[in-house]
Amino acid sequence: MVKLTVVGRASDGLPLAQGLRYTNEENGSYLSCYKQQAEFILKEISKGALMASKMTIRIDHYCFNYLVEKGIVFIVLCESTYPRKLAFHYLQDIQKEFEKFDKTLIGKITKPYSFVKFDGIIANFSRQYIDTRTQANLSKLNVNRKRELDVVAEDMSNILERRRISETMRRLSNTPQQPASSIWGSPRLEVIAMKWTPIMIIVISSVALLWASLVLTDDYIFPS
Repeated sequence: MVKLTVVGRASDGLPLAQGLRYTNEENGSYLSCYKQQAEFILKEISKGALMASKMTIRIDHYCFNYLVEKGIVFIVLCESTYPRKLAFHYLQDIQKEFEKFDKTLIGKITKPYSFVKFDGIIANFSRQYIDTRTQANLSKLNVNRKRELDVVAEDMSNILERRRISETMRRLSNTPQQPASSIWGSPRLEVIAMKWTPIMIIVISSVALLWASLVLTDDYIFPS
């Protein structure tokens, strides 16, 4: 059964439409969480973290199926037992309807879920796909029945883990690196070094001259 649908832009991850706007407690309590997950998927697509044009993402007892076509992302949440082939038929149907709208208008939308005109269209299609045993839906399932869908499948937990690692690496790369500690790193030590280095050179030179003079004196006193 189709539970939730979100349509958004792939360029910036802005959600445009969502189909039925559930208001009762039964739907709103658990669908709000999955709606956030759908928005997360939309953002990941816009960031290039999800590159596949078609994908199934497993989460709990449900599956997100998404389709990216001409810069628009179509996402549907279904029960895990719902036929995946039928879910993508549904996405293709609403994608074809979306194509009828002016692309210039779509590009000007700035507020999330403000394309309310498309909500009713999504609702109409979702009702057609509720019962998988209708003649129309059975016909769609039987077409190319032996042909497997070329769709990548992955668990939501893996996607979330990759995002966590990516965010951690980004924070580490943005953290200023502390310079290695050095004796010359202290301004006070630099002043001391500047003051005593010439004195040490003079002392060493004096000792060297004294040693040389003693050697020469020994040579004169005890000729070989």
